[in-house]
Amino acid sequence: MEQALALVLSVALGVALAASSGLRAFLPLFAAGLAGRWGWVPLHEAFTWLAETPALVALGVAVVVESAADKVPALDHALDVAAAPVRTAAGWLVCAAMLAQLPTWASALCAVVAGGGAALSIHATKSLVRLGSSAATAGAANPLVSLAEDAACLAATVLSLLLSVVAVVVALLAGCWVVYAARRLLRLRRARAAPAA
Repeated sequence: MEQALALVLSVALGVALAASSGLRAFLPLFAAGLAGRWGWVPLHEAFTWLAETPALVALGVAVVVESAADKVPALDHALDVAAAPVRTAAGWLVCAAMLAQLPTWASALCAVVAGGGAALSIHATKSLVRLGSSAATAGAANPLVSLAEDAACLAATVLSLLLSVVAVVVALLAGCWVVYAARRLLRLRRARAAPAA
């Protein structure tokens, strides 16, 4: 029973951190590496390198660069386009790193589906919000939106690492959002295919 609960909580933490990766690719990875180094969470044996000094330094620099670049109105849209695969991969990676109880193949499979899906759907939503902000304010509000995204990512990441219940709630919300987004996408595809038929 204890092992099953530990597995559920590690999956929830992995999905919660992956969802946070949809906002900022490197902050959840950096936080997971620090948490692994300090012994707060066990990292999967294939991902213990996240807790090593070179990885932490590189991820720390990446956090600062990503956050700073996202505040530049002309650069933020290009960053959003380029970041879709990066944030999806970061979601997969951080989710897999949290699944220490599973064999490597199982953690990778779970992370690709749950972690990658959560990161991609959150990133897509973030990009739509940013487009709306750009259209409504000619990009003037984008730095404020970016700060709100920083705060949301930081809060979800840190609270998920510190409190299991927050990780479970964030993971459930991300899962519901993935299902909702997938259903909307299927409806849009059917609606576009209908006139052609």
